[in-house]
Amino acid sequence: MKPRLDFYKAEPQLIGAVKALNDAAVSSGLEHSLVHLVKLRASQINCCAYCVDMHSREARKDGESEQRLHLLAVWHESPLYTDRERAAFTWTERLTRLAEGPVDDALYAHMLEHFSEQELVKLSVLVAAINVWNRLCVPFRSVHPIAKAQSVAA
Repeated sequence: MKPRLDFYKAEPQLIGAVKALNDAAVSSGLEHSLVHLVKLRASQINCCAYCVDMHSREARKDGESEQRLHLLAVWHESPLYTDRERAAFTWTERLTRLAEGPVDDALYAHMLEHFSEQELVKLSVLVAAINVWNRLCVPFRSVHPIAKAQSVAA
């Protein structure tokens, strides 16, 4: 797959603002393990190979287990995640798939059992930020580093 354009070079000021939003969400105080898993889950849903590669590597580097990373796509079927993580994944999936309809009151109430209002805002901004990155990387065909190395060798 050949990249279409480098959006960093095409619009550095605007991408700098996206990076600032992302950095603020990442450093907002949510657990780093949760941040990695939320970014990875949204990227799986959005079929963003670049971000799936990046966030799985970052999570591994920060101590996340291979098993939890591999099973994230089917987290509903695995006992490896906490109730708080499960709530975060539900919220991530719902916000990533907003076109499926509104966020209902039952889900919102469930989220408040696991996250404070402040944390829920932080989580929502994190989900929004990774969705922005996915919506840049997928259409502009950002290539993850392994694929770049293989395409250079070929």
